Amino acid sequence: MTVTYTAQVANARFCGFSKLLLAWRGSIYKVLWKEFLAFFAMYTAISVTYRFFLFDDQKRYFEKLAIYCNHYASLIPMSFVLGFYVTLVVNRWWNQYTRIPLPDRLMCVLSGGLQGVDERGRLLRRTMMRYTSLSALLILRSVSTAVFKRFPTMDHVVEAGKYERKKFESLKSPYNKYWIPCVWFTNLAALARCEGRIKDDSTLKLVLEELNHFRGNCSMLFHYDMISVPLVYTQVVTLAVYSFFFVCLIGRQFLDPTQGYLGHDLDLYIPIFTLLQFFFYAGWLKVAEQLINPFGEDDDDFETNWLIDRNFQVSMMAVDEMYGDLPIMERDRYWNDSNPRPPYTAATLFRLRKPSFQGSTFDMAIPKEEMHFAPGWGSPPQHGPVQPLLFTAPSPTGLIGGALRRTSAQLQRFRRRSGMYPPSFSDEEGEDEDDEGGKTLGPSGGSLPSVLAQDTQSTICRCGGVFNARTPLMEVQFGVGVERCGDALQSQEEIMEEEEEEEEDEGNTQKGAEKEKMEEGNTEVTGDIQSRMPLLPSPLQPSRDRGQTSIRQPQDKTPRPASTTPSSPLAHRIIHPRSTACSTQDLFISEPITEQSTVIPAIPKPPIGGAKMSFLTVPSYSAPQRHRSVSMGSESPSAPKRETAPCSSQN
Repeated sequence: MTVTYTAQVANARFCGFSKLLLAWRGSIYKVLWKEFLAFFAMYTAISVTYRFFLFDDQKRYFEKLAIYCNHYASLIPMSFVLGFYVTLVVNRWWNQYTRIPLPDRLMCVLSGGLQGVDERGRLLRRTMMRYTSLSALLILRSVSTAVFKRFPTMDHVVEAGKYERKKFESLKSPYNKYWIPCVWFTNLAALARCEGRIKDDSTLKLVLEELNHFRGNCSMLFHYDMISVPLVYTQVVTLAVYSFFFVCLIGRQFLDPTQGYLGHDLDLYIPIFTLLQFFFYAGWLKVAEQLINPFGEDDDDFETNWLIDRNFQVSMMAVDEMYGDLPIMERDRYWNDSNPRPPYTAATLFRLRKPSFQGSTFDMAIPKEEMHFAPGWGSPPQHGPVQPLLFTAPSPTGLIGGALRRTSAQLQRFRRRSGMYPPSFSDEEGEDEDDEGGKTLGPSGGSLPSVLAQDTQSTICRCGGVFNARTPLMEVQFGVGVERCGDALQSQEEIMEEEEEEEEDEGNTQKGAEKEKMEEGNTEVTGDIQSRMPLLPSPLQPSRDRGQTSIRQPQDKTPRPASTTPSSPLAHRIIHPRSTACSTQDLFISEPITEQSTVIPAIPKPPIGGAKMSFLTVPSYSAPQRHRSVSMGSESPSAPKRETAPCSSQN
């Protein structure tokens, strides 16, 4: 039986393990004494031969061999190889113990789940538990030498009746048949469910789950027995230990001090430290040898026969004698006590005086002057302790964001003057917003991208203009005819023509050459667009600079030829959308904001007639576009919030 010394080491005291050193049963002395005596005898024989039977020249040669062996013996990785091996074996040893099939859980479920005080119910419960014990016996008989010696044949398994034995032997299988009683158990459980002794399917499911857990442990024991630690690992460790101490038999010999060898000034007959080293390393190997198969007959192996007796007796008592056998329920001695406490003896009374644990900081003391709230924090905030930080924290755009906003404001003012964005709001409003610390940028106060890639707060609509939160949607007036739409397009064309004339006056001959080169492509693209443009309402009337009134340009009824349309190197990349119906949502389609340095080419005037085609498109540029989401938040607390109108993208 396993050697138990737990009670002897329950309390730590001076030299607490010293008493364990005198034990013999299960000790290292009992396991190692034969190998130890053999090693010491061989060492003594070699020492006597060296001292008394060798000639002088033979002694010199032996001394050189001893020095050589002692020098290179340290190259053998004893501690590394042996340490990993023993750790593996110990973990495997404990895992095998946890996989021993125990019927405790199953017998409790079966005692409460299978009803019936009659003989039929008692027979079902006892037979089912006997089948589980038989399954455990068969698997332990397959892996344990002690159990096999107790039950060498099926004739010795006396608990199996004649009919069951014949049934068992009639099932032919080349594999281990420990699982057959478990199948009989499941059949009886199904029969009990049909008879109504197991009341519902949930109880049946619980019974079968516990049986599968029991059968799984039996299977794992079988696999532990079949799959051992790899043989090569065991051989490497054994060869490392044996070869090391074989070399020590020669290398650890005491040599003649008169020869003056380094480290051999002292001549002793008994190698004390070499024997201790052998005791530790060889004992370590013996531990692995004893634990690698705990189902043997060593002192520390598992008591499998005791487990068989205990499990069978306990399981039968639980499902038979204890079924429905309950003690009389009565009031306990603490019935009216709100703070019940079991009694203490005189030996344990000191435990009562010890206060209960309340927490590691329960008795922590803080000076009174450090308990006051800091200035400005006397009363708790209304929205939690983090709310004041939301208003006092600096802007995330910080230093770089401010410089970028000032630069972006200048770019937006330049674009409004050059006609890139039709100013649906006055420049005065945009300049006033720019003066408020540069918090809102872009045309009519639309925000530009920050360094931290925050959301934009405006939506550039393809009908011209920016939809701002300060202008209600119902107050925005839209054109209802093609004339106003044509006027806005014509105004943009004239502005772009003026810019091109200024560039030609400055002598930019290279760009003029490129413009002439792209005229042929523009003619085809513009003609295609003009042939498909639908009738659309005109955008908002653009406002002029400060101090000027809005002047409507006369409408030109004559269609402009494609050659007079301002050309651009990007004109040939205009995307042709699919033909769809125009709705109010089409006027507020969000478009990706392109790079700040990209100039949007002029859009040609659509004809009155032609195929129906959506006008709400955005040219495709060679420069990479940055798509940014539109959120309802603001870049800073004081910036006006921008709302986005419902958009429907058309490709």
